[in-house]
Amino acid sequence: MAIQINDNGTERNMTPAEEAAYLAWAKTAKAEAEAQAAALKAKAEARQAVLEKLGLSADEADALLG
Repeated sequence: MAIQINDNGTERNMTPAEEAAYLAWAKTAKAEAEAQAAALKAKAEARQAVLEKLGLSADEADALLG
């Protein structure tokens, strides 16, 4: 089944070139989102490790650092 697109208010099937471009974009967007999520998770884990080394809770660290 072809992917539908809204072209100035008209629903139509994407051309093969449009579909290929869309699928390539979607793959890239998914990879970027996954990389960003992994980076945020790593940052949170690193922050938690530092807090544990210092013996502080997240609330205490927020109070100290503003």
